[in-house]
Amino acid sequence: MRLARLALKVQDFSDLSDFYCGLLGMRSFGPETAPRYGYNQDSCLLEFHGGARQPYRPGEQDFYWKFGITLRDLDHAVSFLKHQNYSVTEPKQFRDIGYMSHLRDPKGFSIELLQQGFEDRAQPAGTGHPIGGQATLAHTTLRVKDIEAARHFCEERLGMRLLSIQPVKDLGFCLYFYAWRDDDLPNPDLEAVENREWLWARPYTLLELQHIRSDLTSDFHLQSDASGFVGLAYERSGTLTYLTPEQFLP
Repeated sequence: MRLARLALKVQDFSDLSDFYCGLLGMRSFGPETAPRYGYNQDSCLLEFHGGARQPYRPGEQDFYWKFGITLRDLDHAVSFLKHQNYSVTEPKQFRDIGYMSHLRDPKGFSIELLQQGFEDRAQPAGTGHPIGGQATLAHTTLRVKDIEAARHFCEERLGMRLLSIQPVKDLGFCLYFYAWRDDDLPNPDLEAVENREWLWARPYTLLELQHIRSDLTSDFHLQSDASGFVGLAYERSGTLTYLTPEQFLP
């Protein structure tokens, strides 16, 4: 089993191909009327649905947050984006979690660029497209308040395995990373920092849950059917099963 789709709803498909294929170096795996983009057909694909009545406007209270792309050399990728005059934040090391940068696609969806190694531990970017030649569509992030309910759904209902727990206590949140994999961790302690660079180098897509303390936030918003996050799909034996946002919430 694997995460196979991240479905997002937009008003129209204008500029998506130029951004995802031209700028981020993905490939197109769907027709213009139902576009899908990714780095490998056997990994997770971005699936866009049309017909939204209004633009996507992300907010900190949204259930869906972002998706992430991991890279061997983040500085190389950011330099390319800047030369294309595309707005991207300066790379920085965030705590003991990762060396990262952020940007938005033409429809307003947040994208995290995350180096597989920490700051000053880049690997050769390789040949080919400056981003696509070294990238993995690596994680999608959902915000939750009831982590016990979310963990029960992921572990008991979906049969996923928890690979890493990354507390950021002073900011009031903790990150949980899931996949359908039985890889041996470098350190069996799920909070071990030494597991993190190993995690960012996985060649498959992770589900990331950002658990935010309930005293810091009200209930999360589910984007309406007008725009935003539609759901996730996993593949088992060639069959796709779609999960709606409501299934993750108690």
